Amino acid sequence: MPGRLIEREMRTENLPHIWCPGCSHGSVMRALCQAIENAGLDRKNTIIVSGIGCSSRAVGYLNFDTIHTTHGRALAFATGIKLARPDLRVIVLTGDGDISAIGGNHLIHACRRNIGITCIVLNNNIYGMTGGQYSPTTPSGDYATTAPYGNIDRDFDIPLLAKSAGATFTARVTAYGIPEAIKVMEKAINHKGFSLIDVASICPSYYGRKNKKGDAVRMLQWQKENSVPVKAAEKMSPEELKGKIITGIFNDEQYPEYTDEYEKIIEKAGGR
Repeated sequence: MPGRLIEREMRTENLPHIWCPGCSHGSVMRALCQAIENAGLDRKNTIIVSGIGCSSRAVGYLNFDTIHTTHGRALAFATGIKLARPDLRVIVLTGDGDISAIGGNHLIHACRRNIGITCIVLNNNIYGMTGGQYSPTTPSGDYATTAPYGNIDRDFDIPLLAKSAGATFTARVTAYGIPEAIKVMEKAINHKGFSLIDVASICPSYYGRKNKKGDAVRMLQWQKENSVPVKAAEKMSPEELKGKIITGIFNDEQYPEYTDEYEKIIEKAGGR
């Protein structure tokens, strides 16, 4: 039952959460809890790491060993944890600004190393916690407090960036499609190597209001009407895909996991 899931996986004494009304981060957090249960993770051997931002507040509600780290450095801390304790299951919760701006360099190196970390990006296209500045995923032409005349930057495609850098599992899901999100998160958690899921989240308070996207219901309805599965997207032209959200698993490959390879180096050097 949903209530029992929350009692098992969340610190109920810290609820209700502080996210704005209509924010989808709470739904995504619950989806992650369900995926963790489905994957059969042992709470004693699971650690969840976050950086700074709206998304990163989730660790305060999750009933696991958690670390709330500095801005953009969640993957750096998670890398250290995984190297020290390769037996642990390490999950990172981060936002689009946290992971692809100040944390961008840590992202590409975690990807290229293929270290066994699952990275969940709650991507709401804005810096919500600090006042609505545009982020590296704010679409070109959209508005923010720091882009009152429209954003002129091209936006990052985070799963494409991660795949190009060497991540062996990348995917995108939406806050509207929670059942699919749970299934994909479970696959990412069970993947051997670095896995990244870009979750198209919604921020009615800043991004939605600034760009006249309507309330949370309208923003989720837009996601429903404009999401295209990756297989269908392969048959569509760039013009047809403009403004659409491509969802699904983009790649699921096997490559030596970093801590396994590091253990071999330790053995060659004479052991611990």
